[in-house]
Amino acid sequence: MPSGQQARAQAAAITPGRRSAETEAASPAERVRSLFGGHRLSPAQRRIAQFLIDHLTEAAFLSITELAERVGVSQPSVTRFASSLGFSGYPALREALQPIALSAVAGAPAGGEERLRNELQSAVDAEIENLTSLRRVLADPDRILDIGRELARSVPLTVLGLRISVSLAEYFAYAARRIHPDVRVVTRGGSVAYDALLQAREAGGTWVLAFAMPRHANETLAVVRAARDAGLSVALITDLALGPLVDEADVVFTAGTGSRLVFDSYAAPGVLSAAILQAMADADPERTQIRLEKYEQAAEQHHFFLDE
Repeated sequence: MPSGQQARAQAAAITPGRRSAETEAASPAERVRSLFGGHRLSPAQRRIAQFLIDHLTEAAFLSITELAERVGVSQPSVTRFASSLGFSGYPALREALQPIALSAVAGAPAGGEERLRNELQSAVDAEIENLTSLRRVLADPDRILDIGRELARSVPLTVLGLRISVSLAEYFAYAARRIHPDVRVVTRGGSVAYDALLQAREAGGTWVLAFAMPRHANETLAVVRAARDAGLSVALITDLALGPLVDEADVVFTAGTGSRLVFDSYAAPGVLSAAILQAMADADPERTQIRLEKYEQAAEQHHFFLDE
């Protein structure tokens, strides 16, 4: 198993960034990264990819058993990784890596510290691109304002987020409770989610706001379908443009996720969430003002926050 320090190093990006104009030829590491570009890899697969980049001259000649042991994954994981890149199996991937590894012997690539810094910066660059794309979408704010009004009117309002999407759902629900009288967050699937949806509908709720970030869970699709069956409308925030989740939703807002690090980042979905919260606040300004004032009074009375 890799050490804690190695594991942190393996969190570096595996998607190649733009080469500078001064670079005359791709380095061996860049050539390896080009094999991974355009492929969405699981966290375990990204660890394999990063190990191949970091230890190219050694890794290209390891057996599948040795590579799996060095990275700390199973042999089937290595096979699935090779297949996800379009190779017939691990031997075919290794065959593609060996000429690159031999070329690396003649000249070492840039130092690890410089490479790590640049790859982390390219991850930030990718998120900036996601935000730029979102900015273009928000040039016409009518859809955001419309859904803000609908969510504001839904009492109770259900916010759904399962697995990796829990954090976005809880952020939205935490903020929405400051301006909305009844916000219910669902972060567990199965019968628990179904009960919550039925109770929300019986209490007069009309909308569910669902978050679905990759990797997209089957249980999220099941709960979205259950919401529709219960008579609730679904607004979906996701990175998807097509697919069954999109097909089941009444309204879909797409925001790209950062996928260059071992775990995805959510700058654009976070800003989109804040924009919808703003639209909800604007939909009923009097209620918003009253609720915010009451909250500030409670915060001051009970010393919620540090004096700054």
